[in-house]
Amino acid sequence: MRFPISLTLISATIVTALIVVVGVFLIQPPRPLLISATSSLTTISPDANGLDDATQFSYEISRNAFVSLVFIRKADGREFYFRQDERRAFGEYSVLFSGVVDGYLLPNETLQGEVLRRLIPSGDYDWVLHIRAQEGDETAEQRGTLTVVGDEVTLPPQMMEFTLSPEIFTPNQDGIDDRTLINVYLDKEAELDVYLIDGNNQRLPMFRREESRLTGESGRHTYDYEGGVDIGADPPPDGVYTIVAEARDLMGQITKREAQLTIRDGGKPIAEIVGQPNGATVVFVTAPYDDQYTMTMNQTGTLIAKPNSADDASILPITMRLGDLLVFSLTIENYGATPIRTSGPPPGTVYDQTQLAASLGQYDQSGVWRVGIQCETSEQSYPWRWAIGSADELVAVQDPTNDNVYYYLLPGQRAVVWGAIRMTELIPTANPQACWAGLIHEDVSVYNSGVGQREIELLPVE
Repeated sequence: MRFPISLTLISATIVTALIVVVGVFLIQPPRPLLISATSSLTTISPDANGLDDATQFSYEISRNAFVSLVFIRKADGREFYFRQDERRAFGEYSVLFSGVVDGYLLPNETLQGEVLRRLIPSGDYDWVLHIRAQEGDETAEQRGTLTVVGDEVTLPPQMMEFTLSPEIFTPNQDGIDDRTLINVYLDKEAELDVYLIDGNNQRLPMFRREESRLTGESGRHTYDYEGGVDIGADPPPDGVYTIVAEARDLMGQITKREAQLTIRDGGKPIAEIVGQPNGATVVFVTAPYDDQYTMTMNQTGTLIAKPNSADDASILPITMRLGDLLVFSLTIENYGATPIRTSGPPPGTVYDQTQLAASLGQYDQSGVWRVGIQCETSEQSYPWRWAIGSADELVAVQDPTNDNVYYYLLPGQRAVVWGAIRMTELIPTANPQACWAGLIHEDVSVYNSGVGQREIELLPVE
């Protein structure tokens, strides 16, 4: 009787495999999970002086495993972990142990913040290197002794103060709560790292203000955070975030403190003077002056009407009598994703050529947007300024902390801005002169500078 060829081949393959397996076991029998484990020193003095500060633990494992290294104080049996169930692939490892273990508190001890890493108390210890295979239930251990010499208890760095101001933060460059300041007070020399954790669990750095204390010194350190808006970046999305401060001293002890920061109404403010498909982007016309327009700190003048004649969009040079009004009109658009704040005086306000907004009781405010007009004879940049919309075009928001009312142009909204300057100063060497418009973000930048430039000639009154 003959066996089928296929069955013969299968049998031969099985026999060959068995021979190979037996051969491997005979030549190289199974290795233990923990092949070796040693410590270079039996006594350390972890005081950062460079002498016997650390011992080197070396070990080799034959398979992937979870590794723990624990120190058991002989005096009372308390355990201090240096490594706990950390995943390691098979191979050889070496690590320096300088006496710093996972954070702990001693009985009846209170420290500021969470202790992440801390110097082990001085004394005599048994150390145990415990290995647990990732597959199966095999374990292995190696033991030894270690004496830690030094102060009985060494305190980690503490942040005696950790505060945010404000805790609700609106990074949109409107001049209100645009920045948050983080104050940290260190009780000892330590490296300080302050950062924000975003919704993706990513770290965003905070930048320290360079003041009296140097990096690493004890004392007060201040961090200034504006969400990246000042450098043109988008701030993190609105929401609740965690601010983390970590302090690390020379011996490697680490403490951490956390606080919650709420980001609200964040975004890069973006607006522009709207270009026109036909005619002038900035309308300039003239009108006679009337005393009803006079406005001072103590007198509210009549607002001038918005230009609306068929010839308003002309781009030709203008000739006007000294003492008359140079009237302008333009359109502003908020094309960003966040509201933009503005302040007065309102559209339609008439300035005397020598007046500034402050002389009308309308002072500059950081973060507000205003339209400005400037001429070649102006003694300062955009001396005449107006709000970027009328009251019926803006949204009023009352601040509950101080009852102030702020006005905003909403995203996607357009507003018409107009006003006038009574031209009373004729300088022969600068006649005619050019006048133009700009969009001003107070204490931030001037956008669309030099828009709608027009030649204006003044004629003296006979």
